[in-house]
Amino acid sequence: MSQAEVVPRRPRPLWSLGLLRSEITMTFRRWRTLALLAVLAGVPVLVGIAVKIETGDGGAGGGGAGGPAFISQVSNNGLFLVFTSLAVTLPFFLPMSIGVIAGDSIAGEAHGGTLRYLLVAPAGRTRLLLVKFATVMTFCLVGTLVVALFALMTGALLFPLGEITLLSGTTVFFAEGLLRALAIAAAVALSLTGVAAVGLFISTLTSSGIAAMATTVGLLITVQILDTIPQLDAIQPYLFPHYWLSFADLLRDPVYWDQLQKNFGLQALYAAVFGAAAWARFTTRDITA
Repeated sequence: MSQAEVVPRRPRPLWSLGLLRSEITMTFRRWRTLALLAVLAGVPVLVGIAVKIETGDGGAGGGGAGGPAFISQVSNNGLFLVFTSLAVTLPFFLPMSIGVIAGDSIAGEAHGGTLRYLLVAPAGRTRLLLVKFATVMTFCLVGTLVVALFALMTGALLFPLGEITLLSGTTVFFAEGLLRALAIAAAVALSLTGVAAVGLFISTLTSSGIAAMATTVGLLITVQILDTIPQLDAIQPYLFPHYWLSFADLLRDPVYWDQLQKNFGLQALYAAVFGAAAWARFTTRDITA
């Protein structure tokens, strides 16, 4: 046999795109993924119905200091239900869903015995890890858009739509409000990059998908608790959820970019650190064990 016959072929770019498409399709066909998306879709519907019931007698509804952000404006303009729903789902529902998907990405394949077969194909461990991360980030975007879309539909059905008054007091047309809502959805999706990277790293540490998912979600809850303790204010700016609600600055005119830039920079740092850790672990892992 000649040397040319024993040298493995390098994966072609089109093959890599096919692997990504296959991975995304398989992820979104799982019942677990569909159940998570159903929960995310149900949150804005429940919030909208609750506000409608509360304001049915002409009350202001949600105007108390303990209500979620923007909820006092929902009854006046249904578009604010988008912002309210994202503020409600971002602390727990969205990151929990990302933690489940990311935690199962590698560990689930290892537990099911399919990881070694994936690596037999000319993908390479680095390429496969990148595909897994891209799939998780795709779910981040889809999950965020599901919340925003169902919030918009519910808001349009239950409340009036029209010009919106920004946090800075400026009134803009409804079309610009929609564009800002889309920008906010994109900002929220990017805010989940840190969770995705941490979950992917944890997934490379074990062959149990359930253990990886539970660890990721548990870590998420722990970090969020730490972010609320006043005595830990020195470390809180370095915790990945600290700037999550900075998306509200996109509802100002002009936009306040300071907190948003800190948020995106922090997410990029987590992606770089835990992405590198995941790569170091995954490329040296014995998948036959």
